[in-house]
Amino acid sequence: MVWLSGVRRAGKTTLARSFPSATYFDCELVRVRRALEDPELFWRDQRGVTILDEVHRLANPSEVLKIAADHFPSCKVIATGSSTLAARNKFKDALTGRKREVWLVPMISADLADFGSTDLEHRMVRGGLPPFFLARRLDDKDYEEWLSSYWAKDLSELFVVEKRAAFNRFIELVFAQSGGQFEAQAFAGPCEISRPTVHHYLSILETTLLATVVRPYFGGGATEIKSQPKVYAFDTGVVAYFKEWDSLRDPDRELLLEHLVLGELCARFDLRRLHYWRDKQHHEIDFVLESGRRREPIAIECKTSPTGFSPEGLAAFRRTYPHGRNLVVTLRQAQPHTKRHGDLEVRYVPFDQLAPIFDELR
Repeated sequence: MVWLSGVRRAGKTTLARSFPSATYFDCELVRVRRALEDPELFWRDQRGVTILDEVHRLANPSEVLKIAADHFPSCKVIATGSSTLAARNKFKDALTGRKREVWLVPMISADLADFGSTDLEHRMVRGGLPPFFLARRLDDKDYEEWLSSYWAKDLSELFVVEKRAAFNRFIELVFAQSGGQFEAQAFAGPCEISRPTVHHYLSILETTLLATVVRPYFGGGATEIKSQPKVYAFDTGVVAYFKEWDSLRDPDRELLLEHLVLGELCARFDLRRLHYWRDKQHHEIDFVLESGRRREPIAIECKTSPTGFSPEGLAAFRRTYPHGRNLVVTLRQAQPHTKRHGDLEVRYVPFDQLAPIFDELR
C-alpha cells in the first residue's frame, strides 16, 4: 500500500492515474463511498492496482485501508489524500507497517525540466503547483478559489474549526511571515484567539501540509535557541501572493530560495532530520540536515550570490559542532566551487546543480 499525500492540485490524481491498467475510484463521488461501506465485499472484487483518490472523504478510511492490507494481500493500493495520517479525526489507525508514504511536494528542480522551463524567477512567483505554474497569466482569483476548496474539501472533512474568519486570518499571517521564527503571541492578538488555539491551528496546517515546521537544532551550547520553530508556507507561489509580489528584489529571491531548497529537502529526507540553528547572539544557519547513521550536521545556507555569504554564523555553529559539510546554495553562479574561510571549508553550489548532492546524501 502506498499513501500518496500532497496539497490540493499538487498532481496526486494525475500521477496515480498514470499507472497502467489501474482501477480508479474517486472517493468524492457518492456511489464510490457507498460501494466502500462494505470494505470486505469491495476488496474481494478488486484485482491489480486499485486507486482510492481523496480517500479522506470516506467515513472511516483507515478501516477500509487496514482491511485491504490485512485480508487482501494480493491487492496493490494507492490511496491519495491532502493530509498526513496524523489527522486523527479520520485516521484512527496510522497503518503502521502496512504502507509506504510518498509526499508529493510542489515542483522541485527535476520537475522544471520535465515541464519545459528552467526559469527560477517564474517558478518562484507562480509557485510549484502545475496549474499555477503553467497558467498563461497570474490571476488572484485562482488563489482564492484554491483556499475555498481547501476549506470545503480538506479542512472540514478532517477537523472542526469553529472560527473560520480567525483561521483564515491565521493562514494569511503565516504565509505572509513564511520563513520566520514562529511566536504564538504574535498571532494570538491579530487573530483574536488564545495561544493554545494558535498552536492547534498550526498543527492543522502542518497535518494538511500547508505549512512545514522546521524545529531548532540544539544540544551543545547553552545559548542555542531550543524551542522556537520556523514555519514555512508550502509553496513560493502562495508566499508571493500574500506578500503581493509580482516581481522580485534580491531579498525576496533569497527568502524564496529558502523555500525551494526546503522543497528539495522535503522530497528526499525525513523531516525529523531537518532543522535550523540559531543562538542568542543572532547567529543563524538556514537549514541543518542530520546525515547518515552518525547524524553529522550538514549546514546549508541560501544566498542569491556567493558574495552575499558571511561566514560568521557558520563559524559560530562549527565551534560547537565541528564535524559535517558546509553548503551555500546560490542563484547566481555558473559552477560549483569550494572556498576556505579561515578553518572552514565551504562548498558553493548553484540551485540548479543541488539535486545530485542531496541525492548522494540520501
